[in-house]
Amino acid sequence: MSLNKFYEYINSHDESEMHASEIAELLRGLDDDEFNEAVKKIPKSILGDVALILPDRYFDDVVENLSVEELKEVVEELESDDKVEFLEELEDVDKEVADQVFSKLDNEDKKEIKTLQQYDEDEAGAYMQTEVFTAREDEIVEDVIKRFAKLKKANELENVQNLFITDEENRLKYAISLADLLIFDFKKSIKENIEASEENFEPIKAYDKENIKDVVHYFEQYDLSVIPVVDSEGHLLGRITSDDIYDIINEQATEQMYNLAGVDDEAEEDDDIIEAGKKRATWLGINLVTAILASLVIGLFQDTINSMVALAVLMPIVASMGGNAGTQTLTVVVRQLALGEIATDDAIRIIKKEVLISLMNGGIFAVVMGVIAWLWFHMPLLGVVIGLSMIINLLMAGFFGAIIPLILKKLRIDPAVGSAVVLTTITDVMGFFSFLGLAKVMLL
Repeated sequence: MSLNKFYEYINSHDESEMHASEIAELLRGLDDDEFNEAVKKIPKSILGDVALILPDRYFDDVVENLSVEELKEVVEELESDDKVEFLEELEDVDKEVADQVFSKLDNEDKKEIKTLQQYDEDEAGAYMQTEVFTAREDEIVEDVIKRFAKLKKANELENVQNLFITDEENRLKYAISLADLLIFDFKKSIKENIEASEENFEPIKAYDKENIKDVVHYFEQYDLSVIPVVDSEGHLLGRITSDDIYDIINEQATEQMYNLAGVDDEAEEDDDIIEAGKKRATWLGINLVTAILASLVIGLFQDTINSMVALAVLMPIVASMGGNAGTQTLTVVVRQLALGEIATDDAIRIIKKEVLISLMNGGIFAVVMGVIAWLWFHMPLLGVVIGLSMIINLLMAGFFGAIIPLILKKLRIDPAVGSAVVLTTITDVMGFFSFLGLAKVMLL
């Protein structure tokens, strides 16, 4: 049935109407044989985009169904940044085939790919497309529009939102949206129209060596759909579009989620069970050490627990509440740090806020749990003990849940990595120690 849906889609759409994400969704529902059959029916003009949209585990299956000549055709249809990504993934599958495909590309494509490959993965230049629509200041608007229409009809331009104006040395001077261009006087030059306009056409730009996280912030701050990329001297090199930024944001969010859980994102995207198992085992080993530490604290109060069974019953509640409260704080602070919502000198405000929230919740649940413990075991003082312990542990959870990621950020360590393990240790130790310590002093 799924294969029938795929053929129905392919047969009912012209090549120009097909969307890579829709095809990718249909492919996910196929078994191996159906998948291999379907891949051969996808037009080469869109197959590269489909392969990059699909989860990594499907990429091998796509390229194994294509010859070197077909792979070369697929790469040629991609935009420059996607060419690089496709070849890098192909190299991971079969380096020899990737080299053969690269060798068959024309010199212009090779030059583009080599240019983008020189950047590190955290630099803006690694994510830019070299295809840009530019014009000179002295060009007549009517001529620019005719040139744009010709390029568009020849399918040499995609997703163009802005016209970038450069000087004779290709230095970026202005960025004009196509909407603004259409209301210009067609008989005058671009420079004359800009001088006569009250609009500000100064471009918000990114530098090729700039950290991509800063570029993501520009898109969020200025609500951009595209940003030009220049070198240190202002020469226009390319552009970064919003679809690439969405991919980066999703990758960063996924990485944070995995790191908070003590899971390596790259290992999880791989099908290698042993490798993924090793990565998880590392963090599980660290968790085991912290669990032993918490157990040692419990062991200090063994006589206290033996003399009152109720303590053993209630003890996990205190630790669990502290752990959950700390995780809430930790998640909020790590996410705000990632989004750039916490300034360098903003730490005190964040700590105060999280401590007050934890103190408020600690007070509420201290009363609730205190009453439950009193009614459950008919011991009013036991209710006081667990209530006070609840306040102490939630207070510590809020404080350390906020301060741990802030400290790691200050030390230039990813706050998402290791924070959860450290916090769990603190809340468990503080929870057990405060509850059993207060019980020993007040009840025995």
